Amino acid sequence: MQATSIALGSEMETEPCCEEREDPAVERTGPEVRESVYQLAAGDGPAKPPCGPAEEGEELSGKEPAKTESCADERDSVKVKAPAGPRDTGCKEQRKLKKTNSWKMVRFQEPSTEDDVLERDSSAESLFAEYVTAEWTSSSFEELFAADDWQDITEDRLLRKKVLEFGAPDTLSPTWGHAVTVKMQCVLEDRTVVEKDCRLELVTGDGDVNQALEECVMSMQKGEIALLLADSLYAYGLLGREPDIPAWAPLLYQLQLLDVREKPDPLTLPIADRIRIGNQKRERGNFHFQREEYSLAVTAYSTALDVLTTRRRDGGEKVEEEEEEVRDYRVKCLNNLATAQLKLERYDEALHTSRDVLTLEPNNVKSLFRLGKLQSDMGEYEEAMEVLKRALKLEPATKAIHVELSKLVKRQSGGRDTQGWKAKPAELLGENITPFLIPAKKKASGISWKFILGALVVALSSLVMSMILTARN
Repeated sequence: MQATSIALGSEMETEPCCEEREDPAVERTGPEVRESVYQLAAGDGPAKPPCGPAEEGEELSGKEPAKTESCADERDSVKVKAPAGPRDTGCKEQRKLKKTNSWKMVRFQEPSTEDDVLERDSSAESLFAEYVTAEWTSSSFEELFAADDWQDITEDRLLRKKVLEFGAPDTLSPTWGHAVTVKMQCVLEDRTVVEKDCRLELVTGDGDVNQALEECVMSMQKGEIALLLADSLYAYGLLGREPDIPAWAPLLYQLQLLDVREKPDPLTLPIADRIRIGNQKRERGNFHFQREEYSLAVTAYSTALDVLTTRRRDGGEKVEEEEEEVRDYRVKCLNNLATAQLKLERYDEALHTSRDVLTLEPNNVKSLFRLGKLQSDMGEYEEAMEVLKRALKLEPATKAIHVELSKLVKRQSGGRDTQGWKAKPAELLGENITPFLIPAKKKASGISWKFILGALVVALSSLVMSMILTARN
């Protein structure tokens, strides 16, 4: 087995196509050696927004399942212009699936009944041709934040909306946990299009989109069309969103609430839909992890795990191939979840999550290393030694395991430097991974033997000289 890095605490697993970026699912790149489970791998962890946190490489990069991309993902930097006449803005349908990057918004769609999937709209023209107003095309954001004919969604006046067309009367607004469908487009202050989707599907409260969209959607009625002005604090804040949204950039949305319904029960969905939705949720978690928004990442991973299951409401038979595929994705998601929990210093939860991984995949080295380190830190030395020895047997050349074993041995000895751990070369270690200790060099006590030998030589020399002088006299 090739040695892989144990950057456990730090990497996230991404999609299968990327497999293991952190194990937040498949590794995209080879893991690098990390000495601590608490360090986040720069490659897949929260560094650049990759296809996901790297779960252990996989973990964030894996073989990617087909995903749905709608016209909403359009990010052309072209100014929005009012078309000369009305045009059909509906999305074209084609029989093809495209990959969705980790930063993109999650589509929580109903069970698929056919292969037709909405294709991404490549045009920069407005989805609301009949509502191209000066506020949408030219007004400064400062003017809009101060305008009197806008409604404040939040008390701080940093999230505001203006209704362009009211929804159907006597209809309820979405609440926490509802699945909704929205038509939307978004621009920066210079009117560069950064988001566009003719059918964006999300679940309120699941963190599928930024806070601005969630708050606004829950203030709308079905059929309503509105402008939404969001300060960066409710959008992408200090970090922005590479490569199209700068730091601290306010956003202007135009959106319509198309549908409101109850969230589908995951246990009634086809396995293929569960995998698609679960991976989208996991990718959203990777996105938050890379931005060091660990609490949001934990929420996204937990939601993904609720969907990634083969249990059925009707108790039907399980297909072995489906179970194996779902198990692989659960392992990636659990590894990512444990990494995020470590970042939040929720050590007991990370310990429990690591054991869940080993229940599904007993030889998962990253989880073994994480579990062993946590047990060592908690004073469970015997258990930690057994777990780390198992990890070392699977990957004898991984330096991080040797380092942790060395620390464990020192802790067992009460912190005294009486013995040390020496890492054997992988080719010499073979199957014998039993830790071997090398006694530390003991300091010689008393007078040095070299000093004693020198004194004897001097004494003998003096005696010989004395005898020679006596003989001459």
